[in-house]
Amino acid sequence: MTAPALSHSFVTVDGCRTSLWRGGEGPPLLFLHGAQGVPAPLPFMNELAKRFEVLAPEHPGFGLTDVPPWLDNIHDVAYFYLDFLRALDLRGVYVVGQALGGWIAAEVAVRDTSRIARLALAGATGLHVPHAPTLDVFSVDDTQMADYLFHDPKLAAAARQRAAEAHASPIAKKNRQSLERLARATAFTDPHLHKWLHRIDVPVLLLWGEQDRPVPVAQGRVWESLIPGARLQLLRECGHLPHVEKSAEYVAALQAFAA
Repeated sequence: MTAPALSHSFVTVDGCRTSLWRGGEGPPLLFLHGAQGVPAPLPFMNELAKRFEVLAPEHPGFGLTDVPPWLDNIHDVAYFYLDFLRALDLRGVYVVGQALGGWIAAEVAVRDTSRIARLALAGATGLHVPHAPTLDVFSVDDTQMADYLFHDPKLAAAARQRAAEAHASPIAKKNRQSLERLARATAFTDPHLHKWLHRIDVPVLLLWGEQDRPVPVAQGRVWESLIPGARLQLLRECGHLPHVEKSAEYVAALQAFAA
């Protein structure tokens, strides 16, 4: 079976013209990206599109999406996605958040799960865990960061090359500026988030690479302890980007969780 292709369009929500990749058939699955954005559909999206209608927007301030005047912190992005779900009249949504996107997804879910069926967080930032701190990504450049993202040295080398080629691009600069706006002052944490994770009342899967260096597995265990009924699943020989490094296992885990 050939996976349906995702097509690109723009939607405007809260006055923000938003870049959106969308395609597939089935219940809606909203993928919230990490710091790298979504410049093009990745293979795992096409696989998921065999069973879901995949929606992969770029966050306000990232990629081809506008930098709206109201964008100041991670809470603004959470409220934006609540409005996004309402504007597109999406219900029974499977929300999947990667790293920064996992933090955003959690901030959305503690506020309102009425349109969410299930929640999957992969290598999510957002929690302050003193014994296993999040990597200070602002202390390394984009090419150095590649070494932290992957367990497989070949994937890390390829990522270094891509980062070196894209470093001076306007999109890379824009993404970096937005990331700094959302996460630098708080070191990728919301100091109040841990108090409200008990409000998440939908099934939650926590996917973590065993060799995740930016967000260690110990953080995943803290998430698991704070969200009622959450389950932590580890992917072996995998770093911070399981949707890239272990794409088949990542997709299988999400499909099993949805079933």
